[in-house]
Amino acid sequence: MTDPNMALQGVNGQVELFPDQVIIRRKGVISKLTQGFFAGEKSIYINQITGIKVKQAGLFTNGFIQFALAGNLETKRALLKQTQDESTVFFRRAQNGQVAGLKAHIERLMAARGQPSTSAPTSTADELLKLKGLLNDGVLSQEEFDSQKQKLLAR
Repeated sequence: MTDPNMALQGVNGQVELFPDQVIIRRKGVISKLTQGFFAGEKSIYINQITGIKVKQAGLFTNGFIQFALAGNLETKRALLKQTQDESTVFFRRAQNGQVAGLKAHIERLMAARGQPSTSAPTSTADELLKLKGLLNDGVLSQEEFDSQKQKLLAR
């Protein structure tokens, strides 16, 4: 298999994004404790994804990215159930920007396949506000913010 387009080293697993699928791998102690010692990897094809739920990590809490699939019941509210959900990966606050980029990339792949986007269309102003928030939270450096701002203004 080729190298992933993007990868996220989460708290309880790893997410690797390929052009046609997302692979969630379970390696490490926390992963084994939350998912079980025999948990392997899960391949989710882009055309199977019906939604992506992201909760940004806070100062004292981990965030998560959760993939909703056709026919699966979404795990709501119960944190214990989300830690055991095989389509959920937790991440740290420093990874908020990386997760936002991962979600956006998956949504572009979904749109290219004619799938509905998991979020409403946003204006350039909305995107700039989101970037400013990431800058203020320390997720993006000033240089990264300026670079992304220029890309947004150029389109």
